[in-house]
Amino acid sequence: MKSIVFMGTPDFSVPSLSALHAAGWPVELVVTQPDRRRGRGRKSAPPPVKAEALRLGLSVFQPTSLKRPETVRRIAAAAPDVVVVVAFGQLLPKAVLDIPRLGAVNVHASLLPKYRGAAPIHWAVVNREPETGVTTMLMDEGLDTGPILLADSTAIADTDTAGTLHDRLSAMGADLIVRTLEGLAAGKLVPAAQNDAEACDAPMLAKEDGRIVWQKSPDDLDAFVRAMDPWPGAFTRLDGKRLRVFRVAPAHRTEDRQPGTVIAGFQDELRVCAGGGAVSILEIQGDSGKRMSIADFLRGHPVPPGKRFS
Repeated sequence: MKSIVFMGTPDFSVPSLSALHAAGWPVELVVTQPDRRRGRGRKSAPPPVKAEALRLGLSVFQPTSLKRPETVRRIAAAAPDVVVVVAFGQLLPKAVLDIPRLGAVNVHASLLPKYRGAAPIHWAVVNREPETGVTTMLMDEGLDTGPILLADSTAIADTDTAGTLHDRLSAMGADLIVRTLEGLAAGKLVPAAQNDAEACDAPMLAKEDGRIVWQKSPDDLDAFVRAMDPWPGAFTRLDGKRLRVFRVAPAHRTEDRQPGTVIAGFQDELRVCAGGGAVSILEIQGDSGKRMSIADFLRGHPVPPGKRFS
């Protein structure tokens, strides 16, 4: 291959870009999203892929839209054999998909056709899947619907959060994209059509999606809290105040109380009724903005039995 265009934006994309560069693949252009204002100071900050591309001495292009003719011309000018897409953040229009000689290859953080969409890692944890993985595919105009090239899997541990799984899959994706390009260059990969009957969606999450529904079972609540970590964050409310919950432990004990009601537990324990059982909140963050153990939290904020989270 004489030329590759890499398209990606967040932290998840960075290991793939670094791996391609380290393996000697000719990345002629890196396309990423425009700089955004972030943080309390609302200062303009580059996306992680831009920062890494500049560190590697690669050319960077930050279009506001992939549909503009000048954007298509700039990508076409790199004459790519392959366009590699890793969490870019926009669907590629046909005009861009038609540019590379060998097609556009996407790294997706699930075992396709399961969990097509923007949040595959979160939904795999929410739904208590035993495993997930990364898939490379040839892109078409659909959302993660193109034929599969390669895939690698990993077990989802009972302690995995969306954050730990994100980091593991990001590293796996970097290895997989290098092997995928090697296979394409050698003509050894045969794309396999996805079975649409096995497909399920992984829609984008909003901040409000982190609200805890106490009617869930204890095991589902544990999975939900881990899936929302680090973003959007699992939260609940008590006496009108928002509390972020970082860790819970299922406590399979039947109580004839409304879900969300605090019940008696051990000393320094905050036990809450759930659907068909209870959970113990292990780590929490209150108004102070400091993440703390439940024992430390209760010393300054006692929560007696009978109180109810909403």
